[in-house]
Amino acid sequence: MLVLFADSGTSPSITGLPGSSVLLSLLSGVEAWAEIGALAALVIGAALWALGSHTQNMHQSAAGRRAVGTALVAALLIGAAPHLIDWFFNAGSKVS
Repeated sequence: MLVLFADSGTSPSITGLPGSSVLLSLLSGVEAWAEIGALAALVIGAALWALGSHTQNMHQSAAGRRAVGTALVAALLIGAAPHLIDWFFNAGSKVS
C-alpha cells in the first residue's frame, strides 16, 4: 500500500487553482510595501544614529545602529525569500 503513494506524480502549478494570478499580485504588492518599510526604517535609523552620535546620546545612537542593522537584514530576507522557498522546496522534493 505504501508503494502506491511513493510516487504521486504531482508537481505544483500556478494555474492549478482559480485566483492564482490575484494571489501572486497580492504577494508582489506586500513585498513592495515591505521593501518600502525597510527603506523607511533604514533612513530613520540612520538619522537616529547620526543625531545620537552628534549629540553624544549613546542610547539614541545604539538604537539607530540597531534599526539600520534590522532594516538591512529585513531587506535581505525580503529579497531572498522567493529563492529560499524555492531552494527548500527543491531540497524537499529530492527526499525519497
